[in-house]
Amino acid sequence: MIQGVQIHKKFNSLNVLNGINISINQKEIVSIVGKSGAGKTTLLQILGTLEKPSSGEVLINGQNISKLNENELASFRNKNIGFIFQFHHLLPEFTALENVCIPAYISKTSKKNATERAKYLLNLMGVGERVNHKPNELSGGEQQRVSVARALMNEPSVILADEPSGNLDSKSADQLHELFFKLRDLNNQTFIIVTHNNKLADLADKKVTLSDGLVLK
Repeated sequence: MIQGVQIHKKFNSLNVLNGINISINQKEIVSIVGKSGAGKTTLLQILGTLEKPSSGEVLINGQNISKLNENELASFRNKNIGFIFQFHHLLPEFTALENVCIPAYISKTSKKNATERAKYLLNLMGVGERVNHKPNELSGGEQQRVSVARALMNEPSVILADEPSGNLDSKSADQLHELFFKLRDLNNQTFIIVTHNNKLADLADKKVTLSDGLVLK
């Protein structure tokens, strides 16, 4: 379970989040929507420990992550949270397999175990025959599926996605969205998705709308 309690975020004199309260249960798929500048990505980054709130608390599975130091945060993040971005952030010099293995190597998983899991995940994503291809040899949809596999590598309880289908055609976007629901049912994972895709937002178990740094009721 994820809880955000009175989350405020200020950049210099600009108030981006103005007291957000949010509660997300295990296995929920939650969409975060709102106009550009509403604070969606900032909230996602705070929930994902990439950014610290100016005030307020974030609790993930009962642990108050607001009290962790940088090293503790990095370790917690690598074990518990997977990230999917609009721009897949795959390393261009590495193959699909090598890219997916990176989080496992950070966790000091053996190469043998990391490779086995990465191949399993790439097969699950439908790109098992592309393991030795580099990102520039993959389509946009394939690249995003590789990035989803990478996000799942350490079996995180929470997946955070920032406009994951923003650069995909409608068919690839629909396939990616279907994949999120399949993964949720398969692994009991929680998905928090920032999106401008109305179809995906409406499919979610819960839709959170932000405006001027506040949750609209």
